[in-house]
Amino acid sequence: MASRSRRPEHSGPPELFYDQNEARKYVRNSRMIDIQTKMTERALELLCLPEGQPSYLLDIGCGSGLSGDYISEEGHYWVGIDISPAMLDAALDRDTEGDLLLGDMGQGVPFRPGSFDGCISISAVQWLCNANKKSDVPARRLYCFFSSLYSALVRGARAVLQLYPENSEQLELITTQATRAGFTGGVVVDFPNSAKAKKAPHKKARRDLVKKSREWVLEKKERRRRQGKEVRPDTQYTGRKRKPRF
Repeated sequence: MASRSRRPEHSGPPELFYDQNEARKYVRNSRMIDIQTKMTERALELLCLPEGQPSYLLDIGCGSGLSGDYISEEGHYWVGIDISPAMLDAALDRDTEGDLLLGDMGQGVPFRPGSFDGCISISAVQWLCNANKKSDVPARRLYCFFSSLYSALVRGARAVLQLYPENSEQLELITTQATRAGFTGGVVVDFPNSAKAKKAPHKKARRDLVKKSREWVLEKKERRRRQGKEVRPDTQYTGRKRKPRF
């Protein structure tokens, strides 16, 4: 029973925990995909981005690119950084639209000052609270992460970091280092299963399109046009499956 409730951070470094088997779960498990999408939607809501214009966002711990898919669907550009090669390989296999970078957030995010209009992170930052080797000092790694992230954001931009702290001490450690790096704000606690939350208004549901279908291809091309990208004209052959060549 104890092993089932063990937190992933206690299993070792994230680049080892998130191997090919874990990466497959984030691609094939419909429940994981749905949860990740809903948390990303909530994160973008808290970013309070300007309406009607695309933003350039950073996704910390981007994994297989599930959050990035939602960011793209909302008309924004994004860059994702993750420490797991297997998860990034899964993102590449899924043909995500963002740029991907292999890196350890505990060593800082390697971007120029003022590069991003906002940042999101889904279930990643709590990994910095654990030391996987003697040289790992959680407070130092958290400060390195937050100070570099603070610099990479434009003035006044927000960072929404969804996380699962193990206890109040971890939460205090995270918030202390974030404040020390220059961030203001606080902690938002959501209760998605409460009666009050169920009464909250919901956004209009998005259509579920079959991937690679004509409708899916047309919607993806239109989204890229809104982002200012060069896209080939639509024709009667758009989205049509090609016969295999011999």
